[in-house]
Amino acid sequence: MPQLSRFPDWTRIDTVLLDLDGTLLDLAFDNRLWMAEMPRRYAAARNLSLAAAQAELAPKFRHWRGKLEWYCIDFWSRELELDLAALHREMAGGIYWLAGARDFLLALRRMGKRAVLCTNSHPAILALKHERTQVLDLLDAAYSSHPFGAPKEDPRFWQQLRKREQFDPQRTLFVDDSPTVLASGARAGIAALAIVTEPDSGGGLSPYHDGDRSGFVPIRGVSDLLA
Repeated sequence: MPQLSRFPDWTRIDTVLLDLDGTLLDLAFDNRLWMAEMPRRYAAARNLSLAAAQAELAPKFRHWRGKLEWYCIDFWSRELELDLAALHREMAGGIYWLAGARDFLLALRRMGKRAVLCTNSHPAILALKHERTQVLDLLDAAYSSHPFGAPKEDPRFWQQLRKREQFDPQRTLFVDDSPTVLASGARAGIAALAIVTEPDSGGGLSPYHDGDRSGFVPIRGVSDLLA
């Protein structure tokens, strides 16, 4: 594995594919919403204890994990009988950039590298996060997996992306905080892969981001790539 101080070789990189939550934006927002506030409201709506609600939710999450439904607020709003779009808007004050991420995008622009967002975020939530951060203004292109009909974990996502975005996988860097997603990118032929190890400014990690991290260069955040 290349040493962090020598990774990436920017002379060999034309395109940078970037995740959104936990890579550019602070995963603390999503962790708080999905792991704390949503279960609390689910419990209150059904007169359950929080522990009982979490036990009821766990098998639902396990079943849909890694599928497009996992990332779909319309699906979960129906499944849980909660207005999750409204909950996102209510909590939107907690949407922030990760430290150094905005400056990293500005640096890519100065270097003439193409910055492309590849996210599993639902389009409505992506729009809300852009409203709070203007993140899309600093990217050359942005793709949500939902119009593709397949999440980033699925090879069909990469097939659809290649039809819409012209890039050479051997001259592409992909940054994400999910080892499962990065492994999918590796199978699609992307040569340079980095995993964000501090996606949540509060120190949290999504419990659903497990997997083998050994094949990816670890970085605390995207600003490390400019070191």
